[in-house]
Amino acid sequence: MTIKEDIIDGSQKAKASRLSFGEELAELGAKDARIVALDADLSKSTRTDLFAAKFPNRFFNMGIAEANMIGTAAGLALSGKIPFAASFGAFLTGRFDQIRMSISFTGANVRLVGTHAGVAIGEDGHSQMALEDLALMRTMPNMSVFQPADDWDTREFMRWSLTHKGPCYMRLTRQNLPALKRKAGTTFVPGRWQTLWDRGAEGPIVLLASGGLVGPTIDALEILAKEWGPEKLVLVNANWIRPLDEFLLMELMNRKAKAFVTLEDHYTVGGLGGAVAEFVASRASGARVMRIGLEEFGQSGSPEDVYRFYGFTGNGLADRIRSWLG
Repeated sequence: MTIKEDIIDGSQKAKASRLSFGEELAELGAKDARIVALDADLSKSTRTDLFAAKFPNRFFNMGIAEANMIGTAAGLALSGKIPFAASFGAFLTGRFDQIRMSISFTGANVRLVGTHAGVAIGEDGHSQMALEDLALMRTMPNMSVFQPADDWDTREFMRWSLTHKGPCYMRLTRQNLPALKRKAGTTFVPGRWQTLWDRGAEGPIVLLASGGLVGPTIDALEILAKEWGPEKLVLVNANWIRPLDEFLLMELMNRKAKAFVTLEDHYTVGGLGGAVAEFVASRASGARVMRIGLEEFGQSGSPEDVYRFYGFTGNGLADRIRSWLG
């Protein structure tokens, strides 16, 4: 069995996390009448249309007016509803001031859902690419920030969010994501990451991949494992951005991890890479941190071409990691 076959569940079809969100929202809506959905005239793209078809009286199309949608969602939450407010991540978090004052400051139980994350949205171009959203959202003290790697991640976060008190932001993809294998009985624990590959050796190189880059990072892992040995590498699904899994990071630092490499379809400043660099530096572990992501405005093109352009492929990521570590 190859490393890829050991990590990816080939019995399940790859699925975009925006679709997983839409399907689960419709299922949860049938179980809890407090759930309402708001959208900024993008329901077919965010897939809130699935909820709207089943519960038209609990769905609100707010038009191209994200700021108004955010304020309305806060009001609904403060009156006892559980609102899921969805739009493209770039448009939603572009209304940061409204999120800051209406949702975060009040502690409203709003579930903000930003879809079409990163350069992988392709031909839509930079104006619609959410590339700074994680950096913005994780600055707020009471905001939970989550970037699922697959269908299971997405659904489990949504179920957990129904019992959580406080605002949340979930970042979703347009592109399909492979399903990851999980042991029987695996439970969803807030703030804890999933280790996808680890042979327990001391001094590993740790790959912390999130969202759309989990799949390409698995390909990179397979390439590097053939060169360096599979025991030299650890791969983690870093789905929680806030809170970070500080327990796992400390465990790996105690194992004398040589380096942490963060991989995300987001700017290298402020997202997962920024959060990990801050934590590792604060512990004076001596481990190096490499942040792989975007350092410029995104380009327009097919998702496959854009990922190749930025080196977000197995070969591209392996080359960058190999070059950095010398």
